[in-house]
Amino acid sequence: MASGFTAYRAILRSRVRAQQGYRVSFATDLFATVLTGLAELLEVYVIFHNTPRLGGLDFDAALLVFALANLTFAAADLLVGHCDRLPTYVREGRIDVFYLRPLSILGQLMTSEVSLRRLGRISVAVVVLGIALVRGEVAPTPTTVGMLALSIVCGTALMAGLFVAVAGLQFWLVDGREFANAFTYGGAYAAQQSSLVFPDPVRIFFTFVVPAAFTAYLPTLVILGEPGGDFADPALAWWLPAATAWVWGVALLTWRHGVRHYQGAGG
Repeated sequence: MASGFTAYRAILRSRVRAQQGYRVSFATDLFATVLTGLAELLEVYVIFHNTPRLGGLDFDAALLVFALANLTFAAADLLVGHCDRLPTYVREGRIDVFYLRPLSILGQLMTSEVSLRRLGRISVAVVVLGIALVRGEVAPTPTTVGMLALSIVCGTALMAGLFVAVAGLQFWLVDGREFANAFTYGGAYAAQQSSLVFPDPVRIFFTFVVPAAFTAYLPTLVILGEPGGDFADPALAWWLPAATAWVWGVALLTWRHGVRHYQGAGG
């Protein structure tokens, strides 16, 4: 266990040093991700500039949903987002090398790349989160602090589980990256919205099947004391650990069967 941890740490350190060696390129990539986060924030502003409330939320509440959704997704993207490159590894036969090393295949995939440029989007989300909490006059009560911490920690884990789940599917799909993105990036987009803007079938899907609503919308209802609506009871937010466990259960099952299904680049 200790030797495996040391190996992963050495791999991560080498990845970080490699990116820091190209400072101009790194700064450009970082700036680009900041712009991406700001562009998405501008979308929220434009929508609420034309309508005072949408899906039961006003602009301040929408800011909090946006911040939590982007923070959890960007953090998960930083940790395991590069798992969506698995189809490339499979086609090129590079995944075969992972099977030969005395380390976890999933662990090797998770440490195969670290894109520090994704810190830009995280920075935007953290700043917006602070603004949203101030504008919403959120008092630091045990309920609000506990829900905020639960949302960030479990929400990040939930989004990371989605990446791992769709990575496992790639052993069968290989060229199904767009299909996989419907669950990861589609889930991230759904997490930024009030569940009430969706028709009931979509709302149920992104609450109980791909539980994106648990990462931001439902916690926001608790933090701001909003009533929610059909299939969006604020009390559901406290079931976020169970939703995270559900996603990771599916993810590990999918990954396990995918690893066993793979027979090599030639087969």
